[in-house]
Amino acid sequence: MEQIKTYIGKHQQRFLDELFVLLRIPSVSADPKYSKDVVRTAEAVKERLVAAGADQVEILPTGGHPMVYGEKIIDASLPTILVYGHYDVQPADPVELWTSPPFEPEIRDGKIYARGSADDKGQMFMHVKAFELMMQTGTLACNVKFMIEGEEEVGSSNLGPFIRKHKDKLKADVILISDTSIIADDVPSITVGLRGLSYMEVEVTGPNVDLHSGVYGGAVANPINVLCKMIASMHDENNHITIPGFYEKVKELSKEERAELDKAPFDLTKYKKALDVEDVQGETGYNTRERISIRPTLDVNGIWGGYTGEGAKTVLPSKAFAKISMRLVPNQDGDEITALFQKHFESIAPKAVKVKVRPHHGGNPVVVPTDTIAYKAASKAMEVSFGKKPIPAREGGSIPIVALFEEALGLKSILMGFGLDSDAIHSPNEHYGVYNFLKGIETIPLFYKYFAEYSKK
Repeated sequence: MEQIKTYIGKHQQRFLDELFVLLRIPSVSADPKYSKDVVRTAEAVKERLVAAGADQVEILPTGGHPMVYGEKIIDASLPTILVYGHYDVQPADPVELWTSPPFEPEIRDGKIYARGSADDKGQMFMHVKAFELMMQTGTLACNVKFMIEGEEEVGSSNLGPFIRKHKDKLKADVILISDTSIIADDVPSITVGLRGLSYMEVEVTGPNVDLHSGVYGGAVANPINVLCKMIASMHDENNHITIPGFYEKVKELSKEERAELDKAPFDLTKYKKALDVEDVQGETGYNTRERISIRPTLDVNGIWGGYTGEGAKTVLPSKAFAKISMRLVPNQDGDEITALFQKHFESIAPKAVKVKVRPHHGGNPVVVPTDTIAYKAASKAMEVSFGKKPIPAREGGSIPIVALFEEALGLKSILMGFGLDSDAIHSPNEHYGVYNFLKGIETIPLFYKYFAEYSKK
């Protein structure tokens, strides 16, 4: 442990400088105008893996943005860890809400402010630096493979074909991912559950052109009004989702299981204060922590139509649109929920409008077992690093590829992230604690050490 801390202390400024190089590249996978920057980032990740000591480092093509692969096989008899991360980032919009430019990283109050700092460049890069540390100190205890992709933020649609094509190359004993969070800097946790996702865009069309709202208002259906009513009807007075069959496969947790989850510290007053809200709301019968972890949701992520420019323009719009996502829990299936939503949405549309539903990306929920060698190694690594045993926790977010890895590679994942829920990922002023970045580099080598030791037993 002392050797790890000494190496980090000696090199931490260089680690940060190298991370900043990655953060300055706007690798926004959703916007084609950044496609060259996405490739540039892949090349930069490859360069850092080579410098850290990885072999067979290459940029492999997919049907979209490229994959970065590298490995270090030190002994075929040792277990192999497959590290997954992503180098693409969310769009920075609205840029005007950032205190400092999103692609000009800046440290303020011990936090790295930049798009991708926490999700996931900062967390992915911890693994590269931890690998460098183990190589330089002669302490690499396992074989390691790296698979760093550039499409996670747009659904990883090309990841499935890629891993099936390269199944032999990706053979391993466990997948290690840092794209999640801990409860607090002084309350370590390991994510053992993730919600799934069903995401779509809907379109409601009324008249064939925008109309004068004075001449036609009250006689012709307004698509925005109709869309709002349709969306509002999808929750009842208890915030229960009204899509027929939506809850049919939802796994209800027992009182004992819910009580165990509630052992994780949570301060509702601080939660509301941090969000600047007077009160919370959600499904009746469940507390806030349960609503964001073990219960499914339906939320509007964006809605638009008609005139939205400066000043007034009195039109009755031809079309209205919304982006809607549903977070799913065990045993819900993403494809089944998408089909149920589409059928219901079409059925509740009045004859005065036409509707279209365009499914986007999605994925199934995941539960990580806590009785495996890999989980025990992760728990021990965090206990040694943080000085206290980590709490198994369920998160509300989604990492659809975790279920894909299990289906395509037959491998379980360890979700050992170091971010915080307050890191503002996907939002303006995303940030990642310098403490968290360095703590990850400190903890990851311990996972390798204990995974190798426990695998021998």
